[in-house]
Amino acid sequence: MKFFSNTHTFNYSWEEVSTANWRKYCPWNDKSTHVIAVDTLAREVDPATGILRTERLITCKQSAPEWLKSMMGCMETSQVFETSYVDPSNKTVTMVSQNITWSNLVNVQETVVYKPLDANRTQFKQDASITALCGGWQRIKNGIEDSLITRFRENALKGKEGFECVLAMSRRVFAEERERERLVGEGKMMA
Repeated sequence: MKFFSNTHTFNYSWEEVSTANWRKYCPWNDKSTHVIAVDTLAREVDPATGILRTERLITCKQSAPEWLKSMMGCMETSQVFETSYVDPSNKTVTMVSQNITWSNLVNVQETVVYKPLDANRTQFKQDASITALCGGWQRIKNGIEDSLITRFRENALKGKEGFECVLAMSRRVFAEERERERLVGEGKMMA
C-alpha cells in the first residue's frame, strides 16, 4: 500500500470554493478534459444536521499506460464512485472516492476536505491510498503502486491548476450577475 498526501491554500472563501466545487469538471477547466461525464446518482439533505450528501459516478477517458491496457483489455473509459458531504454548519466539504474500474486489481481510495482558514482562504487537503491487489511478487505490486502514485501526483497538480481557473471564472460570473441584479433593482437596466 502506498500513500499520497497534498495540501493547498486557495485564496477564495469557503463559500466560493464549496459552490465552485460542483463546476470542477466544466468547460472552464481545461485541465480536466479526461472527465467525460459526471452523473449524480443520489442527493439528499439530512434534516437533523443540514448536511448535503451526494453520490456521483465520474467517467473518465482511460489514461492507463498502453502496456497495461493491452494486458487488461483495451477499456476506453474508467469510472470512479464519489460520495460528498457538504456541512454548512462546520463549513466543510468532504469528498470520498473509490475506483470502480479494475477494482479487483487495484484499490484507489481518496479523501478530499475543503475547510476555511479565514474569511478569504480555504484549505484543500487530499489523502489517497493505493493498493495493488494482483497477488504475486511484492516487487510487481510495488511497481504498480509507485507508478500510480506518480500519476496521482501529476494529476493533483493539474487538478489544482484547473480548479483555480474554475474559481476565477466563478468569481467573475457571480460578480457580473450581482452587478446586473443591482442595476435591475435600480431600474437602470431592463431584466
